[in-house]
Amino acid sequence: MMSGSVVDNAVSSSNTSVAIPRDTSGQILNLDEDDDLEVFSKDMIYTDGSSLSASMQTSPGSMVNQYKFEEEEEDADAKDIFVTVDNPESHVTAIETHITYRVVTKTTRSEFDSSEFEVRRRYQDFLWLRGRLEEAHPTLIVHPLPEKFVMKGMVERFNEDFIETRRRALHRFLNKIAGHPIFSSTEDFKIFLTAEAGELTSHKKQGPGFLSRVGETVRAVAAAVRGVRNRPAEFTVMQEYVEAFSEKMSSLDKVTQRIAREQKEHLQELKECGPTYMLWSNSEEELAEPLKSMAGCLDRCCKETEEQVKQLNDNLIPALHEYVLCTEILKAVLRRRDNMQAECEAKTEALATKKADREVESKVLSLAWDNFVGRSSEEVKQQKRQKLEGEIKEMQDELDKMEDRLEWANNALKSDWTRWQKVMRTDLRSAFINTAERNVNYYEKCLAVWESFLFSQRAEGEESGRIDSS
Repeated sequence: MMSGSVVDNAVSSSNTSVAIPRDTSGQILNLDEDDDLEVFSKDMIYTDGSSLSASMQTSPGSMVNQYKFEEEEEDADAKDIFVTVDNPESHVTAIETHITYRVVTKTTRSEFDSSEFEVRRRYQDFLWLRGRLEEAHPTLIVHPLPEKFVMKGMVERFNEDFIETRRRALHRFLNKIAGHPIFSSTEDFKIFLTAEAGELTSHKKQGPGFLSRVGETVRAVAAAVRGVRNRPAEFTVMQEYVEAFSEKMSSLDKVTQRIAREQKEHLQELKECGPTYMLWSNSEEELAEPLKSMAGCLDRCCKETEEQVKQLNDNLIPALHEYVLCTEILKAVLRRRDNMQAECEAKTEALATKKADREVESKVLSLAWDNFVGRSSEEVKQQKRQKLEGEIKEMQDELDKMEDRLEWANNALKSDWTRWQKVMRTDLRSAFINTAERNVNYYEKCLAVWESFLFSQRAEGEESGRIDSS
């Protein structure tokens, strides 16, 4: 199991718009899948990176920019399918308005009819793909999609920030699927990447019906009520890790939002300083040049700060929030695994009860049946025994299938858990390293601005001193 040190340290050291829903006093609408108005949030937020030690080099060109991950290099060599989500388009009809995105796929896989495909997909198509993968592989970890939040009366719901935020999230989702050893080989994924709109619609209709899904839900609820008696220790450890990971990621998410709000307010106030210094210089002749220099420095720092905000929103915030969403997916996967085990345990108990019934035959009932139908007690017993044997065999066959399914699910989850942890480490480490790089660049540029101001003022002071002495 991976230690929680990465998250612990982040807590203790406290793409466009980011995926964080705001408190809107009851103005959130929960729409059907056909309504493509889902978005994280329109608020732009960011956070600071980790502080650098005194021994660490401060030149990004000499250190951070040269940092490479072995995992990334290995994955790049082995990758045989590349997916890009871009070129969003708005579609307005008499019934609805929605966004579609171009999905371009390049691959060398033999199961594809061509090496390159281009289709257009809307958000509900991504939801369908994720649902199919989760349904077919209930104990594998499917990467999350952005949440669906819609604001009442939000006229500019399809603005550039909204669209770009979603596009980035959908691009990451498809590339996570493309990099998965099982999901990337499924027929549903292939259909999603290659089928024309009509063919995809037809394929969607081939899924399980409503009553089938209701039956699965009922069985899952029943299993959840029963619970599991003998969960393997490794899954208990896994569940405890997920609970701790969820708590830490949620804390990071909340702290980041709070810091971001404060820094956004600071940026707005900083933007007012430059013009104030310029106005002051008009009425202060002796200080005019220093005041104008201060205004210029503040303006340049504001521009660098805006760039830093953008870079952080493209990097750290999405990584943190996506893994907040991942924790809920992990919990759901573990619940489904537990439900399978609970069903097996219930079937095992029912089978044991049925076998006990086979050993106990009521003489009173046998004699009563014998007097009623005019047949011997032994004949009645034989018929009852044969019926019980048939029921027992049928239950045993069902139990064997359930046990095989549970064993496969357990092995799949253990393998996918290891893979997920590796991907998670790489994603978060990359986000932290990139954040450190952005901060180094930002503070070096701001430092250069203020050092130039000091140099100019000292030079001016020395020049003024020589004139006075002469």
